[in-house]
Amino acid sequence: MVAEPTILVPDDVVRRRIPLEGRGVEIALQDWGGNGPLALLHHANGFCAALWAPVAEKLRDRFRVVAMDARGHGDSSLPAEGAVAEAFHWGTMAGDVVAVAETLLKESGDAQIGLGLGHSFGGTLTLAAEGVRPGLYRRIVLADPVVPPTPEMLAKADWGDRPPLAELARRRRNLWPSREEARAKLGGKPLFASWTPRALDLYIGEALRDREDGQVELKCAREVEGLIFEASLSIDLFERVSAVSAPSLFLWAQHGNFPRPVYQDLCEQMAEARIVDADAGHLIPMEKPDWVAQQALDFCAPD
Repeated sequence: MVAEPTILVPDDVVRRRIPLEGRGVEIALQDWGGNGPLALLHHANGFCAALWAPVAEKLRDRFRVVAMDARGHGDSSLPAEGAVAEAFHWGTMAGDVVAVAETLLKESGDAQIGLGLGHSFGGTLTLAAEGVRPGLYRRIVLADPVVPPTPEMLAKADWGDRPPLAELARRRRNLWPSREEARAKLGGKPLFASWTPRALDLYIGEALRDREDGQVELKCAREVEGLIFEASLSIDLFERVSAVSAPSLFLWAQHGNFPRPVYQDLCEQMAEARIVDADAGHLIPMEKPDWVAQQALDFCAPD
């Protein structure tokens, strides 16, 4: 018998869903409270807001921390049109980020989000949101963001008609008899090997939902994850970053998926950006949450 995790998301974290007018979705938020300007956190494809918990706890001494579930993830709704390709274009999802940020700013009376923190495709969407609305964020931290390939990069990768990650996502197991069995099976997978025990607990507790038949399933359907991987080519990040006005910090995973020169190329097109190397794989926040939080705090420290 696997012991139930003792700490997931504390009871004082406020959970709510906000409708995004005209966008056909309701976005789930976890509001960690805290003192100071807003921080808006966005997760990677296939994951959920709760996986930011160890980072959020470190940040809320200086920020009011809010983590969001992307459309079709966590406790957010699917778009009104369902799991169709057009609903998961990255430009559309970056628009969700802008809409969430503007809702939070209207509620708080603040002029800017103090910190945008995104991981993987969540980092890409955070950066793209700032490109659409320069000045939305005061500062941005990007944990190994996805860099959708240009045609030249795509040709070198030899992906064919469909990025292989989309196929892997569609073959992902999405149903287990119990959380205990899901944890036992997933804990042995290479993807989770470097995660902290709490990160795995959070994934099992928050990224899976209970079904009426007693089984548990992924909240982010594998079809949605696959559509998002396929839609990565719907955004050209190199075209967007020149409009970014927020100082930005890239956390490059030395054992991740993207060559450092790709981030260097992006930084050269931005007003103020730099890179810090992480001795970690692509899933940095689940491997080294304390390090990620400290990098964000140091980057946002007063001059």
